[in-house]
Amino acid sequence: MLLAAACSRSDDPSPQATETRVQANATVVRAVDGDTIVAQLDGVEEKVRLIGVNTPESVDPRRPVQCFGKIASHHTAELLPSGTPVRLVRDAEPRDRYGRLLAYVYRGRDGLFVNLELVTDGYAVAYPFPPNTAHRREFADAERSARTSASGLWASCPLPSKQ
Repeated sequence: MLLAAACSRSDDPSPQATETRVQANATVVRAVDGDTIVAQLDGVEEKVRLIGVNTPESVDPRRPVQCFGKIASHHTAELLPSGTPVRLVRDAEPRDRYGRLLAYVYRGRDGLFVNLELVTDGYAVAYPFPPNTAHRREFADAERSARTSASGLWASCPLPSKQ
């Protein structure tokens, strides 16, 4: 099965961003928006939804662009430019209702935990969606800190929606 080979669930679901290279199992093709990328996985392009975070909408045709949406999308593209090796780690569910692969994303060259970085820097809000909640506490703590320090969207927008 492609998913089992490409994304493995970590025995320790709480690895932190490190200054160490991680073994990549995919390559970024492009950022779709702040919380979704397209990645090449075993020769197949997959839409990947970052687990546990939500960024303001920037490409949903049913909704207007939300405050900080384009900025969050641009930031994700800066963190994960085309060609970036990444490690995709899954949680309890492999896919969402839209068929996107669900993953925690770690940048290959330095181990940066991209999902957490987006919340820490105020580009995303914590978005626990059971049963995929291995990092919910880290994300909630990072959001509290970003709110307190008025980082990113917390300085620029009305209270963001977690939808």
